[in-house]
Amino acid sequence: MSTPEWLESWSDDEGARRVRDLFARVFADGGAPDGVWSAPGRVNLIGEHTDYNGGLALPTALPHRTFVALRHRDDDVVRLGSAQAPGEVWSARLADVAPGAVTGWGAYVAGVAWALAQDGHEVRGFDAVVDSCVPFGAGLSSSAALECAVAVALDETGGLGLAGDDAGRAALVTACVRAENEIAGAPTGGMDQAASLRATAGHALLVDSRPGLSPLESGTPVPFDLAAAGLTLLVVDTRAEHALVDGQYAERRATCERAAGLLGVETLREVDPARLDETLAALAPQDPDGVLRRRVQHVVTEIARTAQFRDLVAAGRTDEVGPLMVASHVSLRDDYEVSARELDLVVDAALAAGALGARMTGGGFGGSAIALVRADEVEQVADGVDKAFADAGLRAPGFLLAPPSAPAGRTA
Repeated sequence: MSTPEWLESWSDDEGARRVRDLFARVFADGGAPDGVWSAPGRVNLIGEHTDYNGGLALPTALPHRTFVALRHRDDDVVRLGSAQAPGEVWSARLADVAPGAVTGWGAYVAGVAWALAQDGHEVRGFDAVVDSCVPFGAGLSSSAALECAVAVALDETGGLGLAGDDAGRAALVTACVRAENEIAGAPTGGMDQAASLRATAGHALLVDSRPGLSPLESGTPVPFDLAAAGLTLLVVDTRAEHALVDGQYAERRATCERAAGLLGVETLREVDPARLDETLAALAPQDPDGVLRRRVQHVVTEIARTAQFRDLVAAGRTDEVGPLMVASHVSLRDDYEVSARELDLVVDAALAAGALGARMTGGGFGGSAIALVRADEVEQVADGVDKAFADAGLRAPGFLLAPPSAPAGRTA
């Protein structure tokens, strides 16, 4: 049997060295960057596809981060290099950045500057390079990590003063979400950016996306001391191809919006879980194939599971959340239909190897799954999942450990 492949995070020193060296190669004019900033990817403990439905999610920040070396300019030109796109320099003028006007990975970066300018902040051009140990395409929010690292860099170099407190960071979250939605064209919710900018070490972040909440009300830290409980969160990157991802996320979101409209509510958060059967019956005449009802059932029950998970963790009963994780996965697989063969295999194999709970995490159609395991059984569970993939003839997955980590900020 093969040995599981572990995807290690970089230290701050290692990440800073990488992007400083890359900056010197990409921009060989002798000028140094103004500094190095970084932001984490995220893993969601529970609460999937709830953020755009006004619901609850409970993410934590990963130790795996995206690093940005940035130098401000006196004009409005943006030039970008990436270790993941060697030999290429993406460039644009900020005056030309608008919805539908720029493409490529640089849209996520320039979009942040555009969104900050839209909010009334003075933003100049800049040269920047990025490198990352957040697994790309693994459903661990590599795009949010990029946006948030750029956001804190522009905040500091521009003297905006937003990253110094939670209210300001909430404003940066909004800018990053606008960048992703309006400039990069990805119709995601705000949970990923909130985790990257507002989660703290040793805590999960309860993200409440209910309309009308103030930024400070929308994110609440929840102590999540896995080590004290003798537990570890194991993340498995299935490396599954996202063959169905194009358009599927937007379709799920549109379906939920249609269901909310039919029910006469702003978001599905308003549906009372105690009256779920009655609500589903009301949708039946407009839902001959049952799709609307399945989507609503997932969202309503997932919000309730997230609240229950939060309550157990807050009470120091983290070792009891496993059944909620499994129920979440079943709901995502059967009602929301966003799982994949590889994700189901991780869950089944992890549970068979002794995990307390397991579920897919992220948007689905591939990506990653998580397992809550006893600290002394990590290798056992990883070996079980690795063997299950080998027996199924699938490409070997990658494994990483996910202690709740620090948010975006200056690294060097």
